[in-house]
Amino acid sequence: MVTQLSEKLGVPVELFPASDYAGVMQGLLAGQLDTASLGASGYAGIYLQDAEAVEPVFVSLEADGSPGYYAMMYAKATSDIHSLEDMQGKSLAFADPNSTSGYLVPMKGLLDTGINLDTDLTTVMAGGHDASLLTLDTEGCDAAFAHDAMLSTLETSGQVEEGSLRPVWESDPITEDPIALNRGTLDPELADKITTVLREQANKPALVEAGICSSEEDCDLPEETGYGYVPVTDEDFDPIRDICRLTDADACKNVG
Repeated sequence: MVTQLSEKLGVPVELFPASDYAGVMQGLLAGQLDTASLGASGYAGIYLQDAEAVEPVFVSLEADGSPGYYAMMYAKATSDIHSLEDMQGKSLAFADPNSTSGYLVPMKGLLDTGINLDTDLTTVMAGGHDASLLTLDTEGCDAAFAHDAMLSTLETSGQVEEGSLRPVWESDPITEDPIALNRGTLDPELADKITTVLREQANKPALVEAGICSSEEDCDLPEETGYGYVPVTDEDFDPIRDICRLTDADACKNVG
């Protein structure tokens, strides 16, 4: 996709993989990045610090064509846990403290039920969505949070036996991770070109047609970007921003 952007924009495009969302947030706020993909909570956090720093323009599509996903809580198939309320006195795995679906949204769900994360349960920070469910599968906790596609991935790969874990809670829809432009560093004309290229060319069929990929099957893109993008506005992130204000979570302000 970097190749496609460079060709269509007529300028060199450099990719800077970040080890975490905190680095992306810091780079955007410092004017060191022109465009970035970051989590919904990271975007909301940047907005709360500097509303003029970034503008969300697209979110990626799920395989079913939807621009959103869900946070899920899972328990063992044989467990007596059937809701968030049942977590009183139990142990619970979160994916990552900077994750929207693996921590921020679940934390809000627990708070809404009256559960205190510090006194009413034992928490485990697993280090990832897969690790969260694997911790549950190996009986390292009583329940675990992860995004809605993770269990299917682990079952398909054979890491978790199909049917051994079951969902017990589902969040409201979460807007997908946005592609955001830094209007403070980008020329307006170039920003519009980037928007057009992402909208029309950043998908597997277009990359195959351009000869960058030999086939859709061989087109190596992150799974969440393979189905293209749809436009998004700042208002789509109001629910996440409200959670950030309510919880004052590190996921919304972790800029290193």
